[in-house]
Amino acid sequence: MATFKYTILGSVGAGGTVDAPDRATALRQLMAGGVVPATLEPARAKEARAAARNGDDAGKSDRNGGASTNGTRGDAAPGAVLKSGGANGAGAAPSRGAGLAALSKTVRRGRSSMSLGDTASFLRELATAVQAGLPLVPALRTLARSGRTEAQQKMLAHMIERVEQGQPLAEACRTWGKPFGELLVNLLKAGEASGRLGDVLHQASDLLEREVALRRSLSGALIYPAMLAVLGAAALVIVTVFIVPAIIKPMEAANVQLPLITRIVVGVTNVILSFWWAILAVVAVAIVAWSRAWANPASRFVIDRSALRLPMIGSLLRDAAVARFTRTLGTLVRAGLPVLTALRLTAATLTNAAMRSAMENVCDQVAAGRTIAEPLEKCGLFPPLLVQIVSLGERSGKLPELLQQAATSLDARTESRVKVFTQILPPLLVVVLAVLIGFVIAAILLALLQMQDAVGQL
Repeated sequence: MATFKYTILGSVGAGGTVDAPDRATALRQLMAGGVVPATLEPARAKEARAAARNGDDAGKSDRNGGASTNGTRGDAAPGAVLKSGGANGAGAAPSRGAGLAALSKTVRRGRSSMSLGDTASFLRELATAVQAGLPLVPALRTLARSGRTEAQQKMLAHMIERVEQGQPLAEACRTWGKPFGELLVNLLKAGEASGRLGDVLHQASDLLEREVALRRSLSGALIYPAMLAVLGAAALVIVTVFIVPAIIKPMEAANVQLPLITRIVVGVTNVILSFWWAILAVVAVAIVAWSRAWANPASRFVIDRSALRLPMIGSLLRDAAVARFTRTLGTLVRAGLPVLTALRLTAATLTNAAMRSAMENVCDQVAAGRTIAEPLEKCGLFPPLLVQIVSLGERSGKLPELLQQAATSLDARTESRVKVFTQILPPLLVVVLAVLIGFVIAAILLALLQMQDAVGQL
């Protein structure tokens, strides 16, 4: 639990603290209590910045002629986005021309993309502010005053400038670029068109948070096995390249007949020591060939289709892609987008080329007048239960709700498979490495025994 300090918008010197696990939760708590914060930031961070700004605010107030703004008026100076003017966020405001110049300068510094997690948090906070009844521009200004990173400040300055010029929020996000892709932009456009921007912002945040959770789950499942494989391979190379020759050379000098298993290990060691440059060249060529194949659409399709057929890994990748597809489609349809548009946007988010190609075919058939369920079933990549849920949703008119329920079930299935994967793969790798290292150790021990017998016979 963290402590956040806040100042109240439009009230000089008023503020306090609130305990919450994160900034978004703190903002929701304040908004629910009828408090619109001008600033909201961790207590320690606020104290540090306040100490660094001592003496600066007074000078700025003199230069700006004592003009002030509370950040709630639609004609407030955009320059307030960059830095709050006083302890309550309602300090001196520069002229409108100076504010726009400052905004433009900020945006020209370079557009830094935010992570998916930061984007989800931003959308959640904006949704809370909008649903609390705050107009869009004041809501964006409030978020800008809440201890943002440089990338977030630049993005918010850009959005405020564009929205004040009359552009919709969706268009402002589109002109900014990453992390606002076509999917998020269309979601925001649908929310603005339907008058449900707050609800759609929450849905977009939920979608991104689930994506972040899924990526973390998959990466976490692969990191430990990968580290185990690298360490095991390094141990084998050290033993065969450095230890085995040091032990075997005296035996070869003494013309001791080595066991078969020892001769195999010695042969592998000699190949590595003699042709290491060729091995490195083969590895380099393989990496380049893989990169080119990955970049080529036809080769990428073959690779991704083969990946889906791999034991254990294939089912995990397919379940993760299906869960992402279901949740994204449900979110888009629920936001009010036409089904065909939602399908095309969802297909574009699939990273597996084979599944994306199958979904593009589904889109073409839906555009020709067919239902969604029929081509989904024919492509053979989606679970039968999901096909039945989609069919039922189309007939009953409850497609968004049923898709969200199916997505929750598929997420749980994916997490279960990830747990199984993490439980099975590491022990399997340990067994394989143990067999290989045991083979090398056996070769060394048998050679030593052979040497001992030879010495005993002398």
